[in-house]
Amino acid sequence: MATVEEPKNKLKLYSYWRSSCSCRVRIALNLKGLSYEYIPVNLVKGEQFNPEFLKLNPLGYVPVLVDGDVVVSDSFAILMYLDEKYPQHPLLPRDLHKKAINYQAANIVSSSIQPLQNLAVLKFIEEKVSPDEKLPWVQCHIRNGFAALEKLLKDHAGRYATGDEIFLADLFLAAQLHAAIKRFNVDMTPFPLLSRLHEAYNELPAFQNGMPENQPDTPSSSTT
Repeated sequence: MATVEEPKNKLKLYSYWRSSCSCRVRIALNLKGLSYEYIPVNLVKGEQFNPEFLKLNPLGYVPVLVDGDVVVSDSFAILMYLDEKYPQHPLLPRDLHKKAINYQAANIVSSSIQPLQNLAVLKFIEEKVSPDEKLPWVQCHIRNGFAALEKLLKDHAGRYATGDEIFLADLFLAAQLHAAIKRFNVDMTPFPLLSRLHEAYNELPAFQNGMPENQPDTPSSSTT
């Protein structure tokens, strides 16, 4: 059995319980068996704009990973860093075509869905348009992205998104599916493949331990 390489200095993850970007990274750390210190950043209270945090990520977003003297922000960059430095449980397949599908699926989530549902965008819509338009806005963009993912993955999925092993696409999908279903009440009836994947992720401890409801900063009154 291959030994798990642990960092010399304990990893630190600046995270927010409900952040799907942070969720992706939490799942990766769990899959790779890497212990880490969880440092909560309350986005609702604006802690991401504190000067000390902005030194870590001038954009003021979570997650941020600190590995000794190395500071990496942006979930995609963090995942690539983790995969190269800590190669146990690789996040990308060797097959070039399958690797490209993983990148494509992850990018649909990270570029075409998640940015349109983040806190800053929803706050802008609430203030500039109407509070009543927030949920329809999010649901519309999630449905559009899910429709594309359903078509993309139909010829590649096995037990998981691109076969019978867990890879990068699964991390992005799991976090996004959780948010769509639990937070934004998206009707999943048109998306049978994604619904099946969601159920598969629910059976994996590494995934479930990374979900919003299981984080140290999850409000005691929240289940989603």
